[in-house]
Amino acid sequence: MIIGKPIHNRIVSRENWIIARKQLLAKEKELTRRRDQLNEERRELPWVWIDKEYIFDGPDGPVTLAELFQNRSHLVINHIILDPGGEEGCVDCSFGAGHIGETLVHLEHHDVSYVAVSRAPLSEIEAFSKRMGWHFKWVSSFGSDFNEEMPGMNVFYQDESGDIYHTYSAYGRGTEDLRSQCPEEPAFFSLLFSNRLIPGV
Repeated sequence: MIIGKPIHNRIVSRENWIIARKQLLAKEKELTRRRDQLNEERRELPWVWIDKEYIFDGPDGPVTLAELFQNRSHLVINHIILDPGGEEGCVDCSFGAGHIGETLVHLEHHDVSYVAVSRAPLSEIEAFSKRMGWHFKWVSSFGSDFNEEMPGMNVFYQDESGDIYHTYSAYGRGTEDLRSQCPEEPAFFSLLFSNRLIPGV
């Protein structure tokens, strides 16, 4: 049974389809080459030293940005859109968050910590997280200007002296190019492993 109106593209012979496919393939290869160049420029992006102390509300009380690294060198903070008073996160954020659990072991193996952050108070975050069955670390920036200053997905590095640097960010449609060809993979996984925005990953 077909639900909705059937959609058909132009119908051609096998020979004409191969011609059209090769023409598209040439454009796809050019896009791949341009993406490789862009990824190289991403990896060469300058860093910013973080001289401001951000405080978040976590399950065990207030937690600093440095503490979110959890004794690792790299940190990915992903903004899940859940505003104060909201009962659930946005659809796209929730879809990605639902697949994070399976990737955490790989991130942590590569010296990367992952933390989600939302503007909603911690009580509302925990209620939604429990409802969804999620177990990744999720903190609240309620009362903080972190999400306004660093929206979307952000990558940080902490050196041996404890200094923290902001190395990359993506937000809005900027995350689209970072998404894997596999729809079940959250964008940050592709960001780290395919684009190698973190040294050594």
